[in-house]
Amino acid sequence: MWLLLAFIAIPMIEIALFIKVGGLIGLGWTLAIVFGSAILGTWMVKQQGREVLGKIQKSFNDLSDPSAPLAEAAMILIAGVLLVTPGFFTDALGFALLIPGFRHAAFRFLKKRVKVQSFTMGGATQGAQAQPGQPDIIDGEFTEVDPSKRPTHQPSGWTRH
Repeated sequence: MWLLLAFIAIPMIEIALFIKVGGLIGLGWTLAIVFGSAILGTWMVKQQGREVLGKIQKSFNDLSDPSAPLAEAAMILIAGVLLVTPGFFTDALGFALLIPGFRHAAFRFLKKRVKVQSFTMGGATQGAQAQPGQPDIIDGEFTEVDPSKRPTHQPSGWTRH
């Protein structure tokens, strides 16, 4: 129900804002602001996306909880969609999501309302370290392939035969 109301309310808000702003500053400036905000927003999303990607990689390398950087990346992605969508209301929401303090507050708000059941990474418990002096063991399965067996079709170009 809330999603339906959002899909109805947001375009109505955007149309009202376009009429008001366009009446005050004119059509040319209104279109320039919408186009400029899309360009600026795309650049900001690209910059902040790189930073958050580094945080995600660091959390995976350190075997720490990646939920905060992943949520931050999701909010930056949503900000990008909102900034590319023409309109003043969606631009305001998009630029708000690009403010780190706003993202952290939104994450804290959502974290209180979401319950995580479990968290594991690669079968290792969080914070587990390799023991010195123990060999690395990789468990796997294999199947021997008869080298005389040839494919019955022509190569597609997508694979090597």
